[in-house]
This record gives sequence, structure tokens and C-alpha cells, in this order.
Amino acid sequence: MENPSDARVALLLRSAHRIAMVGLSSKPERPSYNVARYLLDHGYEVIPVNPNEREVLGRVAYARLADIPGRVDLVDVFRRPKFVPGVVAEAIAAEAGALWTQLGVISEEGAALAGANGLTVVMDRCMEVEHARLVLHGARFLVDSAPAHALTA
Repeated sequence: MENPSDARVALLLRSAHRIAMVGLSSKPERPSYNVARYLLDHGYEVIPVNPNEREVLGRVAYARLADIPGRVDLVDVFRRPKFVPGVVAEAIAAEAGALWTQLGVISEEGAALAGANGLTVVMDRCMEVEHARLVLHGARFLVDSAPAHALTA
């Protein structure tokens, strides 16, 4: 699986507002906690999805994607690769628009299933790093100067 272009990722980060974070932990030493805090600080609505949590960063945690009221724009996965296909099935059922897996989370099976069902897939990338690189630090030109076909490919 090849990740979308920087222009497409930047567009996704600008257009997704409601993010379900699967595997989000309430432990401040965990990467998921810090990424969630970063996203909240930058205006995203973060929804924790973890059956072992009741609340994370002041937000109610849900056991499954299906338990979240309303639609989510993007599902960010902080689970081991073997769990990704199951998360993808939930994301499809929840009509999420995109799937993102964190650094080290690589599932070709999950990516293929997500892509075959119309979800945009970004795999093995940190949303915090990509947001800082593509949205905050002068990469606006990627979207503004990209040919129209680059944003729909």
C-alpha cells in the first residue's frame, strides 16, 4: 500500500474534524495520549475508543466505534497490526471517511479492506508529525498549488 501524496494528506488533515482514536490511553506517557492532546490543542474533536477507559483528557471513552453517537470523519488506530482489520470493519460500518494508522502499525490486509470500501488510508504515519509538517509549517502550498487531479487521485 502506498500512502496518499502530501497534498492529499494535508487536505485530509484540513477537512477531518471529528477523529475517533482507537486505543487511546489515559496514561500521559503513551504516544496516543500525547497525539490526542496535540489534536485537541489544534481544534480537532477527539473521541477516545478503548473498552478499558471511561474517560481520557476529559472526553467520554467508548468501547467500540459503533457506540459513538454520530459520524466520525477519521479513525486513528493505536492498536497492534493484527487488530487493524477488525477496526477497519467497524470503521466501514460506522461510515467513517478515512483510516489512519500510527507509526509502526502496518496492516496491508486492513488497508486493502479500507481502500476497497472507499476509505482514504494513511498507514504507518504519526498524525501529530504530519499535521505539524503539512498544515502548520508552511506546507500550505502543497494544496494550493497542487493540480486538481492530485487531490482526487
